[in-house]
Amino acid sequence: MDDTARIDRFLKHALAGVAGPGAPPGLAAAVSHAVFPGGARIRPRLCVAVARACGADSSAAALAAAGAIELMHCASLAQDDLPCFDDAPTRRGQPSVHSLYGDRLAILAADALIVLAFNVLLRQSAGTAELRLGLLGLLAAATGMPRGIVSGQAWECERAASLSDYQREKTGALFAAATMAGALAAGSDPLAWQSVGDHLGEAYQVADDICDVIANPQELGKPAGRDAVLGRPNAVGHLGLPAARARLQQLVAQTLAAIPECPGATELRAIFRAVIEPLLAPRVARPAAA
Repeated sequence: MDDTARIDRFLKHALAGVAGPGAPPGLAAAVSHAVFPGGARIRPRLCVAVARACGADSSAAALAAAGAIELMHCASLAQDDLPCFDDAPTRRGQPSVHSLYGDRLAILAADALIVLAFNVLLRQSAGTAELRLGLLGLLAAATGMPRGIVSGQAWECERAASLSDYQREKTGALFAAATMAGALAAGSDPLAWQSVGDHLGEAYQVADDICDVIANPQELGKPAGRDAVLGRPNAVGHLGLPAARARLQQLVAQTLAAIPECPGATELRAIFRAVIEPLLAPRVARPAAA
């Protein structure tokens, strides 16, 4: 079974434990829709891959951390799509949670997923109490204030925001949590892996900024051009398209260079290249941006 299948099986099991008999049917459906069908599962896949590269061939702690990070990511998407933020009718090519189930259930579904993320990490990760506390701390730091995804989302409520702070917190925080948690689950120093996640997270956000400007909504699976409409920080708006593309190339190189030496470093670099390659693929331009 490949990593994506293992992660999806873990997520299905986690949802089955809270969305069964006794749960409000609408909330259970909204929670399931927020998680399935999934996207590329990049963050949890990287968490598991880093753990393996550091010597943990089969780590229940790494899988639990990977699942918790993906649940948190799905919660953040449900929030990000709400009318008070992006007002996005679609996500991953499907109706967004609030479009299908309404704002109230979308908010509650995100809340439920945040709680579930911490719960599965506490209950389903093997290892010592010290390891569990360490993983919980990483997830909390990547989620809340001052440098987590909640802070990243909150910058959209300010009159002005630093582009680097916005990108590091809204996108980079969970990527850094993924690489650090994978290392910690394998008994390695998580701090040595922070810059890998930071660089990759910023690369993903710059690529997303570029797509928001030049890509078709059908390609994105969500509306395009929202940053300009909503006045959001955007690398293209800040740097210009050529410089944003150059910055993306730089971040990709920094990501690969930052991977520490470890037993599976060569294989891991190949996995990272496969993950990164789609970021550099040509994008289909929207007529208005041509």
